[in-house]
Amino acid sequence: MAKFGGVFCAVILVVLLPCLDVALGQSTDPSEVNALRAIKGRLVDPMNNLKNWNRGDPCRSNWTGVFCHKVDDDAYLHVTELQLFKRNLSGTLAPEVSLLSRLKTLDFMWNDLTGSIPKEIGNITTLKLILLNGNQLSGILPDEIGNLQNLNRLQVDQNQLFGPIPKSFANLRSVKHLHMNNNSLSGSIPSELSRLPLLLHLLVDNNNLSGPLPPEFAEAPALKIFQADNNNFSGSSIPTTYSNISTLLKLSLRNCSLQGAIPDLSSIPQLGYLDISWNQLTGFIPTNKLASNITTIDLSHNMLDGTIPQNFSGLPNLQILSLEDNNLNGSVPSTIWSDINLTGNRSLVLDFQNNSIKTISSTFDPPPNVTVMLYGNPVCRNTNGALITNLCQPMSVNQRTSKNEQVSTFSCQPCPTDKNYEYNPSSPIPCFCAVPLGVGLRLKSPGITDFRPYEEAFDINLSSLLQLFLYQLNIENYIWEVGPRLNMHMKLFPSNASLFNISEIVRLRHVLAGWEITLSDVFGPYELLNFTLGSYSDEFPNAASTGLSKAALGSILAGSIASAIALTAVATTLIVRRRSRHRTVSKRSMSRFSVKIDGVRCFTFEEMAIATNNFDLSAQVGQGGYGKVYKGILADGAVVAIKRAHEDSLQGSKEFCTEIELLSRLHHRNLVSLVGYCDEEDEQMLVYEFMSNGTLRDHLSAKCKRPLSFGLRLKIALGAAKGILYLHTEADPPIFHRDVKASNILLDSKFVAKVADFGLSRLAPVPDVEGTLPAHVSTVVKGTPGYLDPEYFLTHKLTDKSDVYSLGVVFLEMLSGMKPIEHGKNIVREVNSARQSGNISGIIDGRMGLCPPECVSRFLSLATKCCQDETDDRPSMWEIVRELELILRMMPEEDLALLETSETDSTDVSKSLSASASGTLFVSSQVSGSIDASSGMISGRVAPR
Repeated sequence: MAKFGGVFCAVILVVLLPCLDVALGQSTDPSEVNALRAIKGRLVDPMNNLKNWNRGDPCRSNWTGVFCHKVDDDAYLHVTELQLFKRNLSGTLAPEVSLLSRLKTLDFMWNDLTGSIPKEIGNITTLKLILLNGNQLSGILPDEIGNLQNLNRLQVDQNQLFGPIPKSFANLRSVKHLHMNNNSLSGSIPSELSRLPLLLHLLVDNNNLSGPLPPEFAEAPALKIFQADNNNFSGSSIPTTYSNISTLLKLSLRNCSLQGAIPDLSSIPQLGYLDISWNQLTGFIPTNKLASNITTIDLSHNMLDGTIPQNFSGLPNLQILSLEDNNLNGSVPSTIWSDINLTGNRSLVLDFQNNSIKTISSTFDPPPNVTVMLYGNPVCRNTNGALITNLCQPMSVNQRTSKNEQVSTFSCQPCPTDKNYEYNPSSPIPCFCAVPLGVGLRLKSPGITDFRPYEEAFDINLSSLLQLFLYQLNIENYIWEVGPRLNMHMKLFPSNASLFNISEIVRLRHVLAGWEITLSDVFGPYELLNFTLGSYSDEFPNAASTGLSKAALGSILAGSIASAIALTAVATTLIVRRRSRHRTVSKRSMSRFSVKIDGVRCFTFEEMAIATNNFDLSAQVGQGGYGKVYKGILADGAVVAIKRAHEDSLQGSKEFCTEIELLSRLHHRNLVSLVGYCDEEDEQMLVYEFMSNGTLRDHLSAKCKRPLSFGLRLKIALGAAKGILYLHTEADPPIFHRDVKASNILLDSKFVAKVADFGLSRLAPVPDVEGTLPAHVSTVVKGTPGYLDPEYFLTHKLTDKSDVYSLGVVFLEMLSGMKPIEHGKNIVREVNSARQSGNISGIIDGRMGLCPPECVSRFLSLATKCCQDETDDRPSMWEIVRELELILRMMPEEDLALLETSETDSTDVSKSLSASASGTLFVSSQVSGSIDASSGMISGRVAPR
């Protein structure tokens, strides 16, 4: 029986959480019983967890995830908790949930719920916890949630929500945690949230938020973590008033398109983590010393000038200082590691790569635990010696070390095998066998970069909060995930006994799932990922204590197996009958996409037909080799693009599955978002966010009546490059797109570029068992003629530079308006011929209007560099991004201002840019040249956030 514990864990967990306040003679409020039935009617419950919701008294079944409590004003038991954490439920949330008027906890984490969040939830004034993260919910956040005066925690992260953050959330006077990250929320962050008196953690990273950062947050009375990475606050700066947020522990604004200077944050007394990398920040680094408990300072990938100040010295808890890829000069500081105790597993990384540092002290001698990186600085060319040679190697040191503990028990006799016995490596009794519980936790926003020095403190902190002895907790492994977030798996052992008693298991699970503990601030907020019973699934108490005997459990298990066999038989019969009716089945339908993927909705054919008015011709917005694209409106009001493959589509089942699998785990504002898919009735459809301005190719066509200005083309080029850079360096594992072209670059209402169509994409190579990273992927050549990398075509060796070549062709299209191949002419050869003959003006698209010649010249040089025949002669994607940012900075300020304020109409923007270009000359035949040292291109490699 023990071997089935993992399979039935989610079901059995409910048994371990009895309604402790149930007394004989009491029953559940009848109206709430009816509400539960209505809720159940909207859910798909493949594991049959909720079958007893149809009983007259679900509180007494102890099998439902319904928890009840006796209140004083009547004789009924009232539902106070719905704990349906990780139950493999799908379907939608029923508005009838609002009839549970005494509900305090609404927990549907880590299921597959779709649809929108019912606005009726705002009527449950007793709610303290709304836990809906890790589903596929879409639609907008209801304003009505702002009515919940008792709400402590709102977790809606990792869904597909869109629209603004409601200003009504400023009325949540009791809320401490707002976790809305990893969605598609848009608009500005409401400044009104600064009035929340208890708000500790505001996590809004990985959305589509825009507008300025609210300076009013300086007045937030309790804010400890503000995390807003990977949004687009384009043109705005970090408010100087943020230095007044006296409670702030972590400020993370990575990749937010921020400009201006870095404010002086030295007056924040407890600031422990600062990440403002991958922006366009300028000026000098403030010289006042930051708080002494700071662990992480990341100012990399900006445009900072001046020297590295001395205020980074004497910070005793510093783990990493990254200033990579700026314009810093002067000498290498030699005292940063002073006052840091670098013994044991403590270490320090100083990343100064790709700056303009010219000198190094003759006495420079970092300790063994300090890693200094100087690659890409003049000092590496101007200085000799073994030390400088070592420091100047290109490196990418990852402080976020993972752990996979292998405990050696060679001196102990084997444990019994009738249960999942293990040796507790920390037990005070040597070789003592016990059965542990498994717990998966994730730190959602830790204030550290290296967990190793903090692991012991974490053990002490968590074991104390769980009321366990330190030796009862063992962190078996942990791994850093994108975010960065720390995912860990631990085991809880009984105290000097072989087994936990059932009441202790119930207590531990309740404490963890109910957020009844608060970790130390440095670890940030956590979330429970799993609570694994293992062999305890066989150790249920008798009927006297839970109302569920072992015999009953056996009957349930046997019934479940019998039901599964029966369902299988029925399904097999239906399949056979259907195949007998449809004897001719396309090859595509023989390979169904059957794997359930988190965060991706599975639509029915009927839903797609309704959304498009039965695929009416008026809904069609595009067509390609794969089939047609329709504009659709889903039941929740979301506007989407539906790509419907025709029967002879070039995109087969493999490409169809590839695109779903890849897009489901990619999240970047310059990559098109996948909403879901349909794979039934011999149909394959992909459902994307709707891009109202179509494809880049549409706007470059000679038939386009609203041609793009040069400034907008630059902005689009930068967006596309950032999307591909994300694929090459941040996706895990990295991805080669393999079909970059103008028709696969889509434009939203603000002309933000988003790379689309991942049907041909391939995963980049990963290190082999010896840690060697292959340079390429050997694969059959696929792609679009005119965009294909010639070296890939000849050798079948796919690399990141293959995408660089294709993007270079797109850049040439943007400059010339030509197609890659037209009338037998190849765009790369035509442009190179024009440059050699000095007739550049003959190939520049005159519809762009007035353009700064130096900007056009650098853009043209970049494009031709990308299209070099030899792979090694092409720039990397991060070099392309850097160069495009520099070209945009060279544009006249009034043009840049117009670009930042552009909303929907490229014609008006183009006209305004042309009219404002005083002193700007039209590009002439003198535009020529190639990329060289004067172009501002910087060599080296980078691993962005």
